[in-house]
Amino acid sequence: MKASKNLIVITGAAGGIGMACARTSKDQSLIVTDYSQEQVDKTVEVLNQEGFDVKGIPCDITDKKDVEKLTQFVASQGTLKALVHTAGVSGTVTDLKKVFTIDLVATELLVDAFYELAEQGSAAILLSSMMAHAVPPNEDYDEALTNPQESDSFETVSKFVNNSDQMYNFAKRGVLLLSHKNADRWGAKGARIVTVSPGVIETAMAMKAAEEHPERMKKIKQATPLKRNGTAEDVADVIHFLVSDAARFITATDILVDGGVIHNIKKMQTNM
Repeated sequence: MKASKNLIVITGAAGGIGMACARTSKDQSLIVTDYSQEQVDKTVEVLNQEGFDVKGIPCDITDKKDVEKLTQFVASQGTLKALVHTAGVSGTVTDLKKVFTIDLVATELLVDAFYELAEQGSAAILLSSMMAHAVPPNEDYDEALTNPQESDSFETVSKFVNNSDQMYNFAKRGVLLLSHKNADRWGAKGARIVTVSPGVIETAMAMKAAEEHPERMKKIKQATPLKRNGTAEDVADVIHFLVSDAARFITATDILVDGGVIHNIKKMQTNM
């Protein structure tokens, strides 16, 4: 009988961090997904040419039925080693509901769906953001962030935000809270759930934000102890470790990959 493949599933695989995560996993079988069939096909073609064992499937991660199709496809191909969820939008998307839905609601849809595939040694790695750490704990909105699919959650959170950048920060705090919420459930299966919070990473999405806020991005770089922006590979290497069995006792926690800058950002906010 042929042994079942251990699969790493990467959402947002066509993006900078998603592709970098794929490239750290040449010894693994990959399933890559993104919003459009065209993006998925291009990603699979590139990785195939580089010698990867990879298959792809498009998925609208905000659509519960589409997420179910994704998990059914994964189940048909092997067993789940890891879900690496990098898909999302930044605060440059001006629609508050869209930011909340893509960055938080969709994350919970994926966590719930992939829980059904999780087994001993599986892991879910969810991308948050260093800016999640700029949102203080508050029971008035944390309950809504922890339960984003509830009918009044978006309205509750919206009362505390003034723009899409702030909604992004709140949604990413919600991702941190989802890992805490699901740790016991995943842990009962011997599986882990971890978040990773990148800082300013030089991807196409981040560079667009930099073009819109050049002075702000310059200040953040100057405030970074390591005096540089991050690269997609900086994040992918951490995720590669977290997926591996070397991280077997790490769960329900967040790893900041920000060059140390969030502590200085919070100081600047306090002094403003």
